[in-house]
Amino acid sequence: MRSRLVSQILDAGIIAVVRSPDPSPLVEAISALAEGGITVAEVTLTVPNALSVLKAIKSRMGDRILLGAGTVLDSETCRAAILEGADFIVSPSLNLQVIETTLRYGKGSLPGAFTPTEILTAFQAGADIIKVFPADVLGPAFFKAMKGPLPQIPLMPTGGVDLNTAADFLKAGAVCLGLGSQLVEPKALANRDFARLTALAQKYVSIVQETRSHISKP
Repeated sequence: MRSRLVSQILDAGIIAVVRSPDPSPLVEAISALAEGGITVAEVTLTVPNALSVLKAIKSRMGDRILLGAGTVLDSETCRAAILEGADFIVSPSLNLQVIETTLRYGKGSLPGAFTPTEILTAFQAGADIIKVFPADVLGPAFFKAMKGPLPQIPLMPTGGVDLNTAADFLKAGAVCLGLGSQLVEPKALANRDFARLTALAQKYVSIVQETRSHISKP
């Protein structure tokens, strides 16, 4: 079960990070992203009534979306999110109890880390993919450097990934991309411009596909 979830994330190559002060457009927003080819998304628990939003998205989208909960800071919140349908758990920082709870329920674990020590600690605790955050501070060069001593650890940048940097992070060794406001634009959400979200999703999916195609060539 968990390995299948992780495989879906890696195959997709993109996790849409959905954060908004207004939860009302989020079901439609995630549906619009799915139309553009992005079928993995996390709803951050900073969203008002986030657990209800998770439940509503699951009810509407079903298996068409792999749905995670983000900004999970403690094991109690982790469990609550899983019970409302979260398939994977994402954190901005390293919390071993959150990793433990996530694994206990057979869900995907994507904790945040910033240093080599935190990255290795998270991986040794059983995390599936390590979210390097904020990645814009470190840049693609950090991912390339980590591939030397820690080639076995899957890393995902979040923060600073945009249309200009997405390919660079993938070429440097990132296994997938965490895309926040550069994909789920606050203005588009506020205006309920779902066509804009679909168009952006298509652009990012194209970048991932083209970059991976070039990387795989001998």
